[in-house]
Amino acid sequence: MRNQLVITAILVLSAAVLLAQSAQTPAAARPNTSAPTKVTGDSVKTASGLQYWDITIGTGEVAKEGSHVKVHYTGWLTTGKKFDSSVDAHRPFEFTVGKGEVIKGWDEGVTGMKVGGKRQLRIPPELGYGASGYPGVIPANATLIFDVQLLAVK
Repeated sequence: MRNQLVITAILVLSAAVLLAQSAQTPAAARPNTSAPTKVTGDSVKTASGLQYWDITIGTGEVAKEGSHVKVHYTGWLTTGKKFDSSVDAHRPFEFTVGKGEVIKGWDEGVTGMKVGGKRQLRIPPELGYGASGYPGVIPANATLIFDVQLLAVK
C-alpha cells in the first residue's frame, strides 16, 4: 500500500513538472500572431500585383507548381484584424501548389519558397476573395496580409 502511494506521488510530481516546463516555453519560441511581422526593405512585386517579403530564406526543398506543401500561416486584413491562423489552431495547413485549392495569391506566393522559409504576402483582392469577399470574415475587395512559413514539401 505504501509503495503504491509513493508511486502515485512520483507520477503526480512528474506530471506537474512536465506541465510547468511546457507552460514556460520561451516567448521567442512561440510565433507572435497578434500582428503581421514588421517587414523592411523592398518587396518583390509580381506582374499580377502580389507583393511579398522574404523574412527568412529556408534551406530545404523548393515549393513549385504541383508540390504538396505543409504551411503555418496567419492572415490579417489591412486594418490589423486577424481573421485566421493555423499557428493559433496548432494545425498546419496542406495543399497542392497551382491546383486552385487555395486563393491565387497563395499559389503564387508560396511558389519558390524553400522549406524553413517565412514570407509575408500582400494579396490584392483580385488574387484573394475579390468583390465577393468571404461573408462574415473578409470584406469585399479586401487586400490580405499573410505570414506564411513553409514547413514541408512532399
